[in-house]
Amino acid sequence: MSGNPDDDRLEELRQKKMQELQDQAEQQQQQGGGEADEAARQQAEAQKDALLRKFLTDGARQRLNAVQMSKPDFAEQVEQQVLALAQSGRIQGQIDEEQMKSILKELKPDSKSFDIRRR
Repeated sequence: MSGNPDDDRLEELRQKKMQELQDQAEQQQQQGGGEADEAARQQAEAQKDALLRKFLTDGARQRLNAVQMSKPDFAEQVEQQVLALAQSGRIQGQIDEEQMKSILKELKPDSKSFDIRRR
């Protein structure tokens, strides 16, 4: 009886529907994993912000925020440096604005200067 075209068509539709359901389930699992990654990233960001608040004065934080607006990658590098200093115990008290200026100068990449000569 399996030679019946209606039965074959019905089985084909069942297989197609099962595949669609499996694909949807896989997608939901992947999205769920993405949400967990996002939550972990947000928690790490909150911890970093709390540590920066602890080790930076208001003036130093404002200066770092100003740098972040213009050069986010460089500001991230500075934040990582400050956190490394804090975790290694090399910060006594808080970093003030003058100390932040010196950190920024130390970490600032060498600016490329172009010497243009006209003949």
